[in-house]
Amino acid sequence: MELKQMAPSIHILWLLSIQFLVLVNGGKIPAIIVFGDSSVDSGNNNYIPTVARSNFQPYGRDFNGGRPTGRFSNGKITTDFISDAFSLKPAIPAYLDPSYSISDFATGVTFASAATGYDNATSNVLSVIPLWKQLEYYKNYQKKLRAYLGDRKANGVISGALYLISVGTNDFLENYYAIPGRSSEYTIEEYENFLVGIAASFTEKLYELGARKISLGGLPPMGCMPLERTGNLMGGSECVDSFNNLAADFNGKLNALVIKQNKKFHGMQMVFSDPYGILLKMIQKPAVYGFEVTAVACCATGMFEMGYACSRRNPFTCSNADKFVFWDSFHPTQKTCSIIATYIVQNALAKFLSH
Repeated sequence: MELKQMAPSIHILWLLSIQFLVLVNGGKIPAIIVFGDSSVDSGNNNYIPTVARSNFQPYGRDFNGGRPTGRFSNGKITTDFISDAFSLKPAIPAYLDPSYSISDFATGVTFASAATGYDNATSNVLSVIPLWKQLEYYKNYQKKLRAYLGDRKANGVISGALYLISVGTNDFLENYYAIPGRSSEYTIEEYENFLVGIAASFTEKLYELGARKISLGGLPPMGCMPLERTGNLMGGSECVDSFNNLAADFNGKLNALVIKQNKKFHGMQMVFSDPYGILLKMIQKPAVYGFEVTAVACCATGMFEMGYACSRRNPFTCSNADKFVFWDSFHPTQKTCSIIATYIVQNALAKFLSH
């Protein structure tokens, strides 16, 4: 069935398909382990000294109990829905959250940090957790897991877990194009290749640490984020094509890396998870998915806000986030995340449902 022929109730149908995947999976994947940026951070930044936080209302207003968790969303994020689809926990906890322990992390954990990137210089902008540090946390996690489960069971979790990586947008929008430094060192193509090299090194290190099932996430259509559209006054506040083209080009390079790494490393099963196309469809044909607003975000005035600028004191935040593709100027709503998650599970992660 063509997407354009589907009714606005598509969201309900897709959620039902996630529930079907839960039934057929039967717990084949023992844990989901996450690295990346704000797209997959469920609250690690709450526990480090940075302004890149969202542990206040209205963030989390549609989460369980209506509480802000540190997720840059009105509710759940994509990895939470993926975890649910694999019959695991309904929400993935943050590694630095002291209210959780290794018994919670044994079936799912995120080391992600909002505002980070592949490039260490990106994480330095807002003093967040760089990828290398996330990997160090993961090594500590392995030690705790072995102490908790014993070597044999822990090794089974490590080799059987699904590793999700979602990072890269900040390298371009918050670093290369926003501040002087990298743009004087590299052309944009050279910088893309520099980042792909870091991605290759990171996935190789994960492999050496026992990871076998890896999802390398692509970039969204960055030029369609409200932050970029609001600034595109000369272009009538439409999507910025140059940023979208850059994201598509970079995704092509990440996909090529996945193919190369799978050939290089015995037993590696890496997939490329691409949110670009499905998110662009939601933006271009919102009614198909039950959305009404794509150009601006739900939070505050819907233009430049994210983080502390999206606060409960602002009277402009929308009443129903499900009508909006974007929650703040940079991040999608819970509903958008659920649709992206279902698409990713069906089109990239399905092979792991039966392994």
